Amino acid sequence: MAEVAVQSYGGSGGIVISDDWPGYSLELFSYPAHYSGDLDCVFIPHGVIMDRTERLARNIMDDLGDHDIVVLCVLKGGYQFCADLVDRIKALSRNSNRTIPMRVHFIRLKSYLNDQSTEDLHILGAEDLSSLTGKNVLIVEAIVGTGKTMKTLLKHVEAFRPKMIKVAGLDGEKGRISDAGFRLLVKRVPHNSACLPDYVGFEIPNRFVVGYALDYNEYFRDLSHICVISESGKMKYKI
Repeated sequence: MAEVAVQSYGGSGGIVISDDWPGYSLELFSYPAHYSGDLDCVFIPHGVIMDRTERLARNIMDDLGDHDIVVLCVLKGGYQFCADLVDRIKALSRNSNRTIPMRVHFIRLKSYLNDQSTEDLHILGAEDLSSLTGKNVLIVEAIVGTGKTMKTLLKHVEAFRPKMIKVAGLDGEKGRISDAGFRLLVKRVPHNSACLPDYVGFEIPNRFVVGYALDYNEYFRDLSHICVISESGKMKYKI
């Protein structure tokens, strides 16, 4: 079995999944029968995702405890990660002397066609983010590839002059606004334009993954585990 290494990024360790990691056999896990034949393997089981998300929530509490924050959830792929992360932050706040008052705002990014990221980026729900002015903003997204999408979003958010930006899910470029990163998935891709994150959940090889709200043409969001889609699955749901 391939080695799964652990590497430190800034203030927290990230689980680095090696390029030759074969994943787990689908026979070891439960998944929707309607995706039979559409998946190669379970890449990250749901329980592992939950444990890592709780650790990220603790990191956020350490960094932002007693600060008011606005959580900016990037739809659609980030909704499950955001919901689980917020739930764990709330649970920690209930059982700690420190607390994080939170409000949640939603924004949608769309740039993928089939399994390829395109230059045509649509930002929906970003017309008026004036509520972010002077606030501590935590952007929550699930995965980063080249980092171009997050760069565009950060520029848009910066225009509303928040007090501070932190990112959960994708890489952000260091700039005049203090930004650190809390990422669930970082993908190793050629020409990645993003800076190394301060905090990361998992660093994964350049494979197209689905599940845990990550989709392929709107399919697989109902899959609990993060899985690798099969070539037959790509053809089946191709548009």
